[in-house]
Amino acid sequence: MTNKEYKIAVFAGDGVGPEIMNEAIKVLKVVTDKKNISISLKDGLIGGSAYDVFGTPFPDQSLNLALDSDVVLLGAVGGPKWEGLDYSLRPERALLGLREKLGLYANLRPVVVFDELVDASPLKKNLVQGIDIMILRELTGDVYFGKPRGV
Repeated sequence: MTNKEYKIAVFAGDGVGPEIMNEAIKVLKVVTDKKNISISLKDGLIGGSAYDVFGTPFPDQSLNLALDSDVVLLGAVGGPKWEGLDYSLRPERALLGLREKLGLYANLRPVVVFDELVDASPLKKNLVQGIDIMILRELTGDVYFGKPRGV
């Protein structure tokens, strides 16, 4: 194993994000300890929690933390508390800014239907049984980065 210490930016975010992030970090620590991987965790604010402190959902401090890290762990952003904000200040805008500044191109979305859950699908059993695919979701254009233009 290498002696490199991996710098991880932790953005717990809003709503259930902090609760989920606490559990994710527990799992991460078990794995890194078992595999003898050295990590350094640094917390940052993003989304609504960042807006509440800095007046913006993606402050420069958060961008710099992400750019200076090897890995970014990101929780949930947004919630009813911030729904009335101007579009440019909505917590979700932080996600777009983060993806843009890090040059991220796509999400990988695995789709697996477990045999135990086939009967729970509204689709016919023969259509969903055995599904194990990966969906590549492109993030850089079209509606995803579009700006509202009104009706």
